[in-house]
Amino acid sequence: MLGRDVLALLGDGTVGLTRRELDVTDRAAVLAALRALRPSVVVNCAAWTAVDDAETREAEALAVNGTAVRHLAEACALAGSALVHVSTDYVFDGHARVPYAEGAVPGPRTAYGRTKLAGERAVLELLPERGYVVRTAWLYGAGGGNFVRTMIRLAASRPSVDVVDDQRGQPTWSADVARLLVALVGAPPGVYHATNGGDGTWYDLARETFRLLGADPGRVRPTTSASFPRPAPRPAYSVLGHARWREAGLPPPRDWREALAEGFPAVRLAAGG
Repeated sequence: MLGRDVLALLGDGTVGLTRRELDVTDRAAVLAALRALRPSVVVNCAAWTAVDDAETREAEALAVNGTAVRHLAEACALAGSALVHVSTDYVFDGHARVPYAEGAVPGPRTAYGRTKLAGERAVLELLPERGYVVRTAWLYGAGGGNFVRTMIRLAASRPSVDVVDDQRGQPTWSADVARLLVALVGAPPGVYHATNGGDGTWYDLARETFRLLGADPGRVRPTTSASFPRPAPRPAYSVLGHARWREAGLPPPRDWREALAEGFPAVRLAAGG
């Protein structure tokens, strides 16, 4: 989803490698690819994102989210390339009451979060002058499965939908994240948060999706996380702060409702709604 948006934004002159073309868990292949391509910037959109599966397959998740990122950072250091690496809100414990600052101390509660934190540390350790860690969350877009597309489908097939109202975060359009990733190149290295502004719950996002569809938001009913038990605990609070953008002289991300309104036609078309 995000990789497609990045490629569409950058256009000609950008090389996008699929898993079949480059297995990032293969250190020798990563080193060889960057020696051949000599990119000025590498944007890593590859990740193990199956949060629940990671609880029982942590070694596999770590190979992609941690070890492979170290391979990329090592190869970028040798090639003189910058690395923009996409990370996640799951590196935090989800117990905060105010937005997590970029410099907040991580404390992951899930295997997924631990593996993503390993990748972050590899970038910051090996590329202190050319490494960017960009945390995002609650992504939706035209490509791939996501919550907004699911709500569009359910709005057409069910009279009502129960959605959790006790998890708070920032719905984020993948196309906005792509723009933020590109804007970072040339900015001071380090950690940035690329989520849309404001905050809301999954219930809020579902109601806004129904409203944009022209459906009755009252068909969305609030419930709690206990109604949908998962192997990996979901953060109750995933709101990320954006102070680093201003410090870098860049505009902070816009509000999530504004982004959703702009991106909705493309997401709806892709969902067949």
